[in-house]
Amino acid sequence: QVQLVESGGGLVQPGGSLRLSCVVSGSTFSIRAMAWYRQAPGNQRELVATIFSGGSTNYPDSVKGRFTISRDNAKKTVYLQLNNLQPEDTAVYYCNAVPGYGFWGQGTQVTVSS
Repeated sequence: QVQLVESGGGLVQPGGSLRLSCVVSGSTFSIRAMAWYRQAPGNQRELVATIFSGGSTNYPDSVKGRFTISRDNAKKTVYLQLNNLQPEDTAVYYCNAVPGYGFWGQGTQVTVSS
């Protein structure tokens, strides 16, 4: 039974930083590409970062240079470092495999506000 447990969200001021974590249990984690997504109220879920099994990464232009994805295969954990956060980054953040597991975890709320 695969489980996804995201954590690390919170309330930060514009320009602040957060580090999100996602622990994956019950999966062959090391061979899978992993990704972080976010969903703001009224919006579709969007991809914000991808890390492949070999460690290469990919980001959309909207977060490039501000967000950094990393992974620790021994801990079956994927991280997302969020820097220089802006109000438009406010969303629930989720992790998943690529391709996805077919379900989503509970996510972690990131709120950027002064």
